[in-house]
Amino acid sequence: MLVSLLLGVLVGGLGARSFFVVGQDGGTSTLPVSAGAGARAPDSVAGIAEAVLPSTVYIQAGGNGQASSGSGMVLREDGYIVTNNHVIEPAADGGRLVVGFADGTEEEAEIVGRTPDYDLAVLKVDRTGLEPLVLADSTTIAVGDPVVAIGAPLGLEGTVTSGIISALNRPVRAGSAGPSTFINAIQTDAAINPGNSGGPLVDAGGQVVGINTAIAQASGAGQATGSIGLGFAIPANQVRRTTDQIIATGEATYPVIGVALDTRYGGEGVKVLDEDLDDTPAVTPDGPGDVAGIRPGDVIVSIDGRPVTDPDELIVAVRSKAPGEEVVLGVRRGGSVEEVTVVLGENSSG
Repeated sequence: MLVSLLLGVLVGGLGARSFFVVGQDGGTSTLPVSAGAGARAPDSVAGIAEAVLPSTVYIQAGGNGQASSGSGMVLREDGYIVTNNHVIEPAADGGRLVVGFADGTEEEAEIVGRTPDYDLAVLKVDRTGLEPLVLADSTTIAVGDPVVAIGAPLGLEGTVTSGIISALNRPVRAGSAGPSTFINAIQTDAAINPGNSGGPLVDAGGQVVGINTAIAQASGAGQATGSIGLGFAIPANQVRRTTDQIIATGEATYPVIGVALDTRYGGEGVKVLDEDLDDTPAVTPDGPGDVAGIRPGDVIVSIDGRPVTDPDELIVAVRSKAPGEEVVLGVRRGGSVEEVTVVLGENSSG
């Protein structure tokens, strides 16, 4: 009996030892084992993020007792960066700008130029060898195309969200103080939150279709509270045109028709003022509209065949063009509508 008892204890101990070895050293398991995710396709969200994140930056601006933060993207390898004007505005009068890169390094930046009219600003850092992102031709995008938004919402750097292009040519007016920003915007349901401003909105090829700029807010909300699936971006073609101007001259311009619109008018189309208002002429003498034959009281019902229903819609449609381009306006005078070709004039952005 004693021999049998000792043998049982010995076998039991070996069994326990064997059990713990399996638990600790990971011996043979009967459960399925993952083979790993493997490489991500370049056009997957993960693949796009991997390619774009190194060229997306985090921006901190401060001055005159105010501070803000947002996102941006590398425009050129020699240190040019684009972001929103409202992101860097606190530093516009001698404040401090710091650009944070994906590798954790930081550089102080200077403002090359900015435009509140388009809500764009170009910065310069003393660094070369950066990897710029490619600006797509934003006229080729379509509703339903997949997009990825990258930036630093609420200061969370390197955040990636995805969605689709929900609509095009949305007339968006942004800004509560100073000059208003008018954007012929790309609408997306990719989550955009405060801090995403200035970051890239990219397509499945990793090319930038727009710069994230604004989010809608529910009626009655006092301030932007976060994404509700209604975000807006400045189209890449506008970004290209404006940043090229700023880099070349330090400032930007925008196109004008040279007429003043009646914001009280509630009928079809957009009405030119019946008469001059204070120092504002209804039709600027010798301006583009005057030369084309537009008169006080005329009603503009379309631009390039696209109906317009309110002043903001007409303004953003015009500002999506370049000075010197021609637009065809449908103008109602009396009981008939005629087409009027206008060569757009130019104003400096303030």
